[in-house]
Amino acid sequence: MKTTSSLAGILLGVALAANAAPLKTDVAHSSVSAVFKQMDVPVESSFKRFDARIDYDAAHPDKASARVDIDTASFDMGQADYNKEIAKKEWFNSAQFPKATFVSSSIKPAGSNKLTVTGKLTIKGKTAEVSFPLNVKPEGGRQVFEGQLPIKRRAFNVGEGEWQDTSIVADDIVIKFRVAAG
Repeated sequence: MKTTSSLAGILLGVALAANAAPLKTDVAHSSVSAVFKQMDVPVESSFKRFDARIDYDAAHPDKASARVDIDTASFDMGQADYNKEIAKKEWFNSAQFPKATFVSSSIKPAGSNKLTVTGKLTIKGKTAEVSFPLNVKPEGGRQVFEGQLPIKRRAFNVGEGEWQDTSIVADDIVIKFRVAAG
């Protein structure tokens, strides 16, 4: 009897360890974008390159962790001139700060298919603790994580010099994301 229960314990441990492995991001079904107002007109532009590493087990969401690295030079505003401008020192300074990064410190259940995520967001060398709600749902054999993170661009020195003025580009930015992983 003792051997059977030990074997069952080992098998359970192996199964739990297998479920704790990082999920593989399905880039084709994932997106990260920024929504802001330019001259009081809403604009949404996406980052074309990012990497999301998520450890998530629906049975133990409080043990989850996440890290997202975004290539700042991949911000696509739809025009080559705008894309070059946003990579310059006054905006993302992509040459010196090629990545914006989020690393979770806490993920807590917040209701059915909802989590509250807290962690460190670093953009352009500035780091701030942020917290935001996250929706999780199964879809096509994957877990889909969706959320929005409101930030102030000037807190991260995005838009320096003459661009600190918020009459052209608003200070309020919402980072929207959808990460499909399995």
